Amino acid sequence: MDIKSGHSSPVMTDSPQISNSRLTVRQSRLPPYSSATAVSQNNNLLLTVPRKKTGIIDDVKANAWLDAMIASSPTPAIVNKDNISSSDATTDMTYREWTVKYPSALTTFEKIMSVAKGKRIALFLDYDGTLSPIVEEPDAAYMSSDMRTAVQNVAKYFPTAIISGRSRDKVYEFVGLSELYYAGSHGMDIMSPAGESLNHKHLSRTVSINEQGKDVNLFQTASEFLPMIDKVLCSLVESTKDIKGVKVEDNRFCISVHYRNVEEKNWTLVAQCVDDVIRTYPKLRLTYGRKVLEIRPVIDWDKGKAVTFLLESLGLNNCEDVLPIYVGDDRTDEDAFKVLRDGPNHGYGVLVSAMPKVSNAFYSLRDPSEVMEFLKALVTWKRSLG
Repeated sequence: MDIKSGHSSPVMTDSPQISNSRLTVRQSRLPPYSSATAVSQNNNLLLTVPRKKTGIIDDVKANAWLDAMIASSPTPAIVNKDNISSSDATTDMTYREWTVKYPSALTTFEKIMSVAKGKRIALFLDYDGTLSPIVEEPDAAYMSSDMRTAVQNVAKYFPTAIISGRSRDKVYEFVGLSELYYAGSHGMDIMSPAGESLNHKHLSRTVSINEQGKDVNLFQTASEFLPMIDKVLCSLVESTKDIKGVKVEDNRFCISVHYRNVEEKNWTLVAQCVDDVIRTYPKLRLTYGRKVLEIRPVIDWDKGKAVTFLLESLGLNNCEDVLPIYVGDDRTDEDAFKVLRDGPNHGYGVLVSAMPKVSNAFYSLRDPSEVMEFLKALVTWKRSLG
């Protein structure tokens, strides 16, 4: 798996999302299977990338960043079923029309399982907005006990991974299930369940001890960036401390600057503070998601790469008897959807959204409650096979 950069300078891309994290104030049918693609080795993850010294902040002044921040942070529509206005009805009709292209994974469940019959399912799940609701305070994004039980049950039958922009430690703290694979920081920090072997021919692993004192495998593709990220974290905390509502989140291999609780008139100020800090770090890039700006290492690694890595490590890549399913709600999940749609590991992406949007996913679910029903249906289906 090549790890390389395609950026000549940090850019706003169609990636990130809300992602031990430290909060500071601070159509239905799979495309034909293709032959395996070659995987090449590249152990030099630290990249030196030329960076323009000007242009970014000019883009802010030209409203490019502000437009991107607004576009990636739509205000969700609230529908009162007892008093549906004409605009609400129009929105609902638009959503129903959208589901013609991205049908519900619940209403088409039998169709999905007809493809899955005789195959081994590998399940990949985002966390925020997928297993837990999006909340105003990122550090309070707890999943329900019912959802935890659903995830625990599905992991008994299928290899299951949580892939999040959050730090691996934070996601593990939220989920609390030791039998899962965890990929934090958009897949740059991967941990196996205790006692499970996880090997990759192109990336080295380290053995660590989990909370129960058991050995686990760790794969960290960007370890050399940690000192740099720590410096940037401290600078961002200091530079944004006077902006009311901003939160800087340490996700270990990336940094999230949340502006969900910042007045929109101050969004440009948030963007300028971030640019002022990272403009001297050419090996870091800025991306954006739902009311969050994220700083990440400039390496060719994302959630799609993490899915491919896990499938390869588990011996499930490019196998016609394997059906990967990825469920997620945000821009960063599109990288994984695209891998499953277009790559050798063909599978299904399921977009969690109550609003129509263009996606690389095949199917959709409205919200975490429907995700839970989908997970329960997977367990029921598997048990019915005996």
